[in-house]
Amino acid sequence: MAVTVKFFASVREAVGAASETIELPAGVATVGALREHLAARGEQWRTALASPALRMACNQQMCGADTAVGDGAEVAFFPPVTGG
Repeated sequence: MAVTVKFFASVREAVGAASETIELPAGVATVGALREHLAARGEQWRTALASPALRMACNQQMCGADTAVGDGAEVAFFPPVTGG
């Protein structure tokens, strides 16, 4: 199952990529599991994705960690946005 993962703002800067398409391994079926899978890549990934305030979206809808990820889904990770 392949998904497109997008990274925005400080997350993009920390991981050094704006997006990528990855094949999900068995057992990675939710946004939260995908986040854990990516964080396991190394310290820079763990740090970028560790914030409890990290925002997540699946198919352009804000979501929680328990949201299911299907084949062809687009998942985005980004820091909270503040206005002013």
